[in-house]
Amino acid sequence: MNIQSYRMRYPGLCALLLLGASTMAAVAVQADEAGPLAQAVSEGKSLFTHHTFDGPGRTCESCHHAGGTGPTVLPNGVQKPSIASAATHFPRFNPKVGHILTLEDQVRRCVAGGLQGTPPAYDSTEMRSMISYLTSLSQGKSINMGGKSHE
Repeated sequence: MNIQSYRMRYPGLCALLLLGASTMAAVAVQADEAGPLAQAVSEGKSLFTHHTFDGPGRTCESCHHAGGTGPTVLPNGVQKPSIASAATHFPRFNPKVGHILTLEDQVRRCVAGGLQGTPPAYDSTEMRSMISYLTSLSQGKSINMGGKSHE
C-alpha cells in the first residue's frame, strides 16, 4: 500500500502522525537550545575569546575580532576576512603542507602558530567545544568545501 492509499483510508491517523512529528521536532529544537550542543557552543565561545592555550597571552579573538564574526587581523598587520564561514570550507587541500586539512587541523595550527600555545588534542572536550562554536558561526551558510572565505 502506498502513502496515498494510507492517507485515503486513515486520514485521522495521518494527521495525528504529522502533528506528533512536528511537535516532537519543535520539542527537540527547544531542548537542544539548552542541551549539550548549546553547552559545547558556549564553552567554545569562551575558549575562543578568553583562553590562551598556555601561550604568551593572545587568544583566538586577538586576531579574529568580534568572536570570529569581525575581520581577522594577523599579528603582522595583514588583514583577512572574517572566519564566520570557516566551517563551510573544510576539509580542504592545503598545497603548502601537501595534504587535506580539517577544521580541527586548522584550529591546532592556529593555536600553535598564532597563539604560540599548546593546541587542544583532537578528541578533547576543548576541541569539540571549539569546533562546535566555529561551526555555529557558519550556521545557515552554504557549504564550499575546499574553498576560501570571502566574507
